[in-house]
Amino acid sequence: MKIQGRLARVLIALGYYLLQGWARTLRWVVDDRAALVERPVRAFIVAAWHNRLLLWPYAGRRYLAPYHGSALISASRDGDLIADLVQRFGFDVVRGSSSRKGVSAIVQLAAVLESGGSVAMIPDGPRGPAYELAPGIIFLAQKSGAPVLPMHLEFSSCWRLKSWDRFILPRPFSTVFVTLGPFYQVRATSSEAEFESERLRLQNAMMEMVKMR
Repeated sequence: MKIQGRLARVLIALGYYLLQGWARTLRWVVDDRAALVERPVRAFIVAAWHNRLLLWPYAGRRYLAPYHGSALISASRDGDLIADLVQRFGFDVVRGSSSRKGVSAIVQLAAVLESGGSVAMIPDGPRGPAYELAPGIIFLAQKSGAPVLPMHLEFSSCWRLKSWDRFILPRPFSTVFVTLGPFYQVRATSSEAEFESERLRLQNAMMEMVKMR
């Protein structure tokens, strides 16, 4: 059943306030390896894994507020609700994925970066496999020249859903450990083999931050 109209707006508003209330019960600890406070960066690509998505909008507003940007959200029906929720946290939205409207989305994101804004992507979403980097973020980094900022969340205590990525729900009053960076520069490539090597290099760099797999 497609949820739309007034019911969708009510559910989005409820989810927004519920998520904020949930997040405020948590203790937040940040490790700013990118030194964003000391060294502001004009435009970059934020990358986070799908199973940490729940608190990403809240954490993004909390720690990356000076860097206004756009989030890539799936063009699916489920993405409609997520897009509206993300916008409530102050982000612009670009719709698309590796399977739907992918080329158009990359062009729009590149334009945001060229204008000085930052963008956010979930490189293993929306369908996975979990922790497998889709090529779109490599294409975007190469096209724009913008660095990638891995943004990772770990939790002292959580529940895990029986989904394809074992989606994580932090328990109230637990601790969230947020790691920002360090910045990662994607290199230019001239062959499929070099491109795949670069994809794996970024994927491995992001996986080095993951404790709960």
